[in-house]
Amino acid sequence: MTEPCDLSALEARRLIGRKALSPVELMESCLKRIGEVNHAVNAMVAVDEAAARAGAKAAETAVMKGERLGALHGLPVGIKDLEETKGLRTTYGSPIFKDFVPEADCGMVANLRKAGAVVIGKTNTPEFGAGANTRNAVYGVTGNPFDPTKSAAGSSGGSGVALATGMAPICSGSDTGGSLRNPAAFNGIVGYRPSPGLVPSEKRGHGWSGLPVLGPMARTVPDAALLLSAMASDDAMDPLAYTLPQRAVRGVPEDYHPLKPIDLSTLRLAVSVDFGQAPVEKHIREVFAGRAQAVAKLFGVAEEADPDCRGGDEAFEVLRATGFLSSHLQKVRERPQDVGPNVRANVEEGLRYTLEDAANAAAAQTRMYRAWQHFFARHDILITSAITLSPRPWKELYPAEIDGKPTRTYFHWLACAYYVTLCGHPAISLPMGVDKLGMPFGLQIVGPRGGDALVLRVAAAIEDAFVHDPVLRRPAPDLAALRAAPPVKEMPGAVGWD
Repeated sequence: MTEPCDLSALEARRLIGRKALSPVELMESCLKRIGEVNHAVNAMVAVDEAAARAGAKAAETAVMKGERLGALHGLPVGIKDLEETKGLRTTYGSPIFKDFVPEADCGMVANLRKAGAVVIGKTNTPEFGAGANTRNAVYGVTGNPFDPTKSAAGSSGGSGVALATGMAPICSGSDTGGSLRNPAAFNGIVGYRPSPGLVPSEKRGHGWSGLPVLGPMARTVPDAALLLSAMASDDAMDPLAYTLPQRAVRGVPEDYHPLKPIDLSTLRLAVSVDFGQAPVEKHIREVFAGRAQAVAKLFGVAEEADPDCRGGDEAFEVLRATGFLSSHLQKVRERPQDVGPNVRANVEEGLRYTLEDAANAAAAQTRMYRAWQHFFARHDILITSAITLSPRPWKELYPAEIDGKPTRTYFHWLACAYYVTLCGHPAISLPMGVDKLGMPFGLQIVGPRGGDALVLRVAAAIEDAFVHDPVLRRPAPDLAALRAAPPVKEMPGAVGWD
C-alpha cells in the first residue's frame, strides 16, 4: 500500500481537492517518514511539528468549507535553508546565523504559502550554498540515501534527499553552479533551473546577475512544473523579473502547469558528452552514452554536437568570486573563525582579480551566450550528463581530481552545470536509472533562451517514455536499510568542514 508521503504532488493535490485525502493525513505521513529515516541522512534540519500540523489542519478546514484552493493546497513543502521562513530557524548553514529566526518569509516562500503549501521544515545546505557537498558546521553532513557515506551533492542537497526518501512531495532549491541539478542527479529526483527572472528573488545581492536563481525540485517532472507554476511571478525588487503594462514578460503559471504533450519526433536533438571541454570521468561518459542512445531514438533528428564554451571556466570563476566578495568579504574579515573553507577560498580568489579580469569575464560570457544562440538555431534541445562523476564519499570536501587529472577549482567538477548557468538557458536534471556503481544518474536537458515550457515538456515526454523501464526509470532508495542505518551525524567528520 502506498503511503501518502510517497504519492506524487499532483496525485496528492487531486485527492485533497476531492476530499479523498486529508492534508492532516498527508502531513502526518511525511512527519512519520522524517522520524523513520532522517537520522540516516540528515536532510531535514529544522522542523516545527506544531506549526506544520497547525498549517495542515487549517488547510483541511479550508477544504471542508469548500473554499477556493490554491495550486499547492495542503502539500507539505521543504524549504532550503538559504531561504527565510517566518518563525522557523534559518541558518544559511553558518554558525554566524545558528540562532536566527526570521520575522518574515522571503518572497518565494510567501508565494508558496499563498498557493496553499504548508512548510514542513528546512532542508540542509552547505554554508551559504558554497560548494556541492552538503556539509556545514551547524547541522553537519547530509548523506546520500543510496549510500549515506557518499555525497548528496548540493547546494540543495537536503532538498534532494528529502524528496528521494519521501519526507516531502515538493521542495525548494537554488542554483548558481548547478545547485538544483547536481543534487537531483546524485539523489535520483528532478531539479529544474529556470530562466533568470522567472522565479523572482528580492534578496539577490547582484540584482542584474543571472547566475543565481531559485527553482523547484520534485520526484517527477509534472510535480516540478506544478511547483514552478506557484513560484513564477513578478516582483519589482528583482530587476530581472519584469513586466510590461498589462502583460507578463516572463510567462504565466498556465505556461508550466498542466504541461502540454509534445511530439519529440518533431525536434532536433544535440548530444554532448562534455560540452567539448568539461572534465567528465570515463565511467560517466560510458553511462551517458547508453542513455543518449536510448533518448535519441525518440527525436526526429539527433547528432553529436558541442556548444561553444571556450573561456567558460575562467569567466565563471571570476563572476562567481565577484558575488562572493559582495556577500561575504566582511564576514571573512571580521569573523574568519566562523567561515568555512569554500567561502574563504572564493573571497580570497576574488581579492586577487582585477577590474580587467572582471571586464574580460563579462565579455567572455557575452561571447559564449551569442555562440549558444547560433547553436540553438540549429538544434532545439541539448542533452548532456547532469554531473561529471559518480557520487564520492562526503568526507572528500570536493573532488580534487577526475580520472587522475587535477580540477581547476573546488567547483570545476560542476562544469557541465555552470556552462549552462553562464548563458542563462533553462535546464533540468532528469533521473534515469543508476550508474555502474548503483548510484543515481541524472540526464541534463537544456533548452533555448526562454524555453522553460519547452524543456519541461520535453523532460516530461522522456520521463514518460521510460517510466516502466526497469533500467532507465527513476531509482528509489532502500528505505528499510535507511531505517536500520546508524545516524549519519555519528560518523567521524560528519559535523564541521574538516
